[in-house]
Amino acid sequence: QVHLVESGGGSVQAGGSLKLSCADSGNTFANYRRAWFRQAPGSEREGVAAILPTGLTAYSDSVKGRFTISQDNAKNILYLEMNNLKLDDTAMYFCAADNRFHVQPGRLLTPGVWNYWGQGTQVTVSS
Repeated sequence: QVHLVESGGGSVQAGGSLKLSCADSGNTFANYRRAWFRQAPGSEREGVAAILPTGLTAYSDSVKGRFTISQDNAKNILYLEMNNLKLDDTAMYFCAADNRFHVQPGRLLTPGVWNYWGQGTQVTVSS
């Protein structure tokens, strides 16, 4: 069973950094593809970054070069390091996991291909 718990959110000034964590209490952490999504009030859930068991990563254009997704298989933790944060990065951030089927890299940031979700952690960027 997969149980995802995010942490690390908070308030930060524009240009600052935060590192989010997503802990998974399941026993087969390395077998799952994983991702970070975000959702601002009134907006749809948006894919931010994803990582496959092979290590392949994918990023949305809006965060490419600023955010880095990584995972520690020994600790069962997924990370999202966020640098040079902008006002538009303000949102609730969710981690996701799935291992049901192969997904083409171009669809990794689509919410519908993810089965397990955490409760989210709020990131607020101010000027």
